Amino acid sequence: MKHWLMSLVLILAVLGQTTAAKEGFDHTAWDALLKQHVRVLQDGKITQVDYQGFTEQRSALKAYLAALSAVDKVEFDAFSKDEQLAFLINAYNAWTVELILTEWPELDSIKDLGSLFRSPWSKDIASLFGKQVTLDNIEHDMIRGSDRYQEPRIHFAVNCASIGCPALRAEAYQGELLDWQLEQQTRLFLADKTRNRLVEDELQLSSIFKWYKQDFAKGWLGYDSLEKFLLAYKDALSLTPQAVQALQDGEMDITYLDYDWGLNRTP
Repeated sequence: MKHWLMSLVLILAVLGQTTAAKEGFDHTAWDALLKQHVRVLQDGKITQVDYQGFTEQRSALKAYLAALSAVDKVEFDAFSKDEQLAFLINAYNAWTVELILTEWPELDSIKDLGSLFRSPWSKDIASLFGKQVTLDNIEHDMIRGSDRYQEPRIHFAVNCASIGCPALRAEAYQGELLDWQLEQQTRLFLADKTRNRLVEDELQLSSIFKWYKQDFAKGWLGYDSLEKFLLAYKDALSLTPQAVQALQDGEMDITYLDYDWGLNRTP
């Protein structure tokens, strides 16, 4: 199907969903864009984004973003917590793609969109609940800072358009599937040896665990330490019995890998 025809179909789908109902928001249009323009590698551990394809269907993306913006706070608060969280994760990821498209293809990293005084995540890129907000607002205020969701696995779902990030899922998050989707994303990320690996007696982790260590120690989902979170996923991390014992005893040597800020683009 030609890009323009697919874009028209997606825009019509969005126009039919601009009002959010109590049961949640319809993310069909975003789901279709992701299925078209996200390339899945290594069984989902890694994905690459076809930003040129998104550019050719940017009108459909903008229509989806406009539909998100049309949801007011009263409607949003009527959603279940899972529907709310799926809405915010999808909003973060979709506006991140839109941010990349503002300078595509003249960039190699999302950091190219920042400056000495302002990061790309602090730009007023999104419109939610009647005001202009940044990606930082969505992630750190609405998702993490609200303490409403108490969900450490969001760190494996929000995507910063970089190779070092957890993979951008090739489908939209849905409230009724959210727990399963977050669990799968967590396991895929932890199982990716380019991001997390046991090397002899040292556990080398993504810098995500350094930056957001406190989120794994707040008691969310029953975890009051990073070590306990990691132990719950010892199979995904391929930990040896010796490594498991060292984590349990608080004697595991943990280091953090350099983060790859290169753009998660298709070749």
